[in-house]
Amino acid sequence: MKSLKAGRIISDVIIYIILVALSLIWLAPTVWLILQSFGAGGIAVRSKFIPDSFTFENYLWLFSNWTGQTNPNANVHAYDGMFSRWFLNTLIVSVLTCLISTFLVLGTAYALSRFRFKGRQALMRMNLIIGMFPGFLSMIIMYWVMRDIFHLQGSYWSLVIIYSAGAGGGYYISKGFFDTISKNIDEAAEIDGASRSDIFWKIILPLAKPILVYTILTSFMGPWGEYVTSSYIIGLQNPDNWTVAIGLYQMMSGQDTAVTYYTQFAAGSVVVALPISILFFILQRYYVSGVTGGAVKG
Repeated sequence: MKSLKAGRIISDVIIYIILVALSLIWLAPTVWLILQSFGAGGIAVRSKFIPDSFTFENYLWLFSNWTGQTNPNANVHAYDGMFSRWFLNTLIVSVLTCLISTFLVLGTAYALSRFRFKGRQALMRMNLIIGMFPGFLSMIIMYWVMRDIFHLQGSYWSLVIIYSAGAGGGYYISKGFFDTISKNIDEAAEIDGASRSDIFWKIILPLAKPILVYTILTSFMGPWGEYVTSSYIIGLQNPDNWTVAIGLYQMMSGQDTAVTYYTQFAAGSVVVALPISILFFILQRYYVSGVTGGAVKG
């Protein structure tokens, strides 16, 4: 009995040591980035985990159109005042995409969960097959559609259309969650005279708060840090329409800009990560229950 207890204690200690080691490995880059963002002296701080001196000027520069702070590391100020513009562009794209995508995902998931119609299974299988292909395969046609049909090439508004257009295809987890809600609730509401719209908005959605939060988070997180599609659709000739992902990448794209904007890039990365981190920590319990509740066979 004692040997069994001792063995269990030893195994627990080993597991905790491994978990602590993994945590340190995962946290080290984040801590390093935060320390670099407060470093003074430009790219010279890169060789040190803890900078010799700290400053808040890098963060003030990000919003230099309000603070008046110019780049303390060089005489080149090509991106002064631009980050706040990129941040606003990204926020607009992410919020609008989140609203549209959430409505499309939940509407599609509810319809496929509750209604039985001809071609339903074929539609779900076809969507599953289409989802196996990476989205960037359609990037060329998306570019031409935005340019020749919508005349929005180079505008961040085109990103809202692209990100939202196929959102309904990601209904799987939401549908699985709706499947766990008894259909007897719908039938009872119909007997009381409720319409399908009333059932969805006033009964099902309040019961599906975890999956609602999960869908909102994932719909917001996707556009927030996306680079490939945004850089291709907007292009590099329209810096006023860039998102933060494009802007931060351009800061590090050349040797001269990397030297000039290194610490500002680190500060911008921290600022970009803050909204997602705050949202995730606040809504984490809904996020987890939404994933686990939707992970059922439907």
